[in-house]
Amino acid sequence: MVGRWDGSAARELKPLVHLLFPLSVHWIAEEMTVSVLVDVTTSALCPGKSTCSQAIYITGLQQTIVGIFKMVVLPVLGQLADEYGRKPLLLLTVSTSIVPFALLAINESKEFVYAYYVTRTLSFIISQGSIFCISVAYVADVVENSKRAAVFSWITGLFSASHVLGNILARFLPEEYIFEVSIALLVFCPVYITLFLTETVTPTTRQDQRLPIFNKALKVVQERYNSMRHALTIVLSSPTLKSISLVSFFYELGMSGISNVLLYYLKSAFGFNKNQFSEILTMVGIGSIVSQLIVLPVVNPLVGEKVILCTALVASIIYALLYGLAWASWTYAIISKAASSTDQGKAQGFVGGVQSIASLLSPLAMSPLTSWFLSSTAPFNCKGFSIVCASICMVASLFCALMLKPEATLNADSQENIESIEAPLLS
Repeated sequence: MVGRWDGSAARELKPLVHLLFPLSVHWIAEEMTVSVLVDVTTSALCPGKSTCSQAIYITGLQQTIVGIFKMVVLPVLGQLADEYGRKPLLLLTVSTSIVPFALLAINESKEFVYAYYVTRTLSFIISQGSIFCISVAYVADVVENSKRAAVFSWITGLFSASHVLGNILARFLPEEYIFEVSIALLVFCPVYITLFLTETVTPTTRQDQRLPIFNKALKVVQERYNSMRHALTIVLSSPTLKSISLVSFFYELGMSGISNVLLYYLKSAFGFNKNQFSEILTMVGIGSIVSQLIVLPVVNPLVGEKVILCTALVASIIYALLYGLAWASWTYAIISKAASSTDQGKAQGFVGGVQSIASLLSPLAMSPLTSWFLSSTAPFNCKGFSIVCASICMVASLFCALMLKPEATLNADSQENIESIEAPLLS
């Protein structure tokens, strides 16, 4: 049975090679900078100190700003991907990381670190979450519905494998070369996508090109409002999408809080450096690969996406393997089944927008809470108290997941009925 599944998975992955290869390179390039960024920002903003409240607050502020704008940007990108193609949107999103890391490659002074935070915030607004959402929509274009969950598990497995490779590179590369190598890999990705990736969507025909600029702007606002109403209608009309939105919100609320402060916490509490960060992140990635590529694809046909999702949430709550069981692939699979073929980008984008709300709320509490409990004025000795609070949010996510009732795929008649509800976003 496993052998047959492997052959089927290989056939399904074959048309996705030109998507997955540049994405893997992109993820490697981004991940290899993670372990060194804590040292770079702490050294620049708080020289000679192991704890840097300023870096924690700026990181939290960055995530809040990103969350605010992503609520609008991510659904827009999802709809644009439905209407004008996956390829141009992927090119845009994967290119945004080049400038921020180029700044740190030039200089690691306080001024350049501030410039990095500004440009990286803009990069996150455009690319954080949207790359995966658009990629999932691309997969939905070329993979039949019954095999999407398995393919999504392979994609998240490749995501984890890329993180492992990125952390291994970061472990053995000298710190002064990490940003240069990362930039070279990041530049390679859009070039490869331009040359080899095949478009799966026929772009919509633009009309009303001679409208005055003001009228065009007004029309875009009106269509954006109609699009948001349409996306909201899609989600509210589906119990599955409503439930998965709640799951995504509470999970992101907790996990975003942990992710934003974890490395700073480890540096302050245990004195971790770049090499130790790389080693622990590598071990987490290896555990994630085993679960995603070996265990979960075999278990999924037996128990279904809901059980896998709940298991992943339990694993996240106890944090035994950090991200050892990846929840994302099963969430995307459930969303993909609940949305029509013409609304894949909108549904993924809406749930991504819900995650953005959580990711902007989380730092507002987690950043000051972490800074407080790492300081000498903490009310009691529990440096990881903010992480405990974040885990409580994931417990709420688990309760929502337990109530989830995945729906069958929409039939052709249902798709035809909703296919022409809204006009294109840009015309």
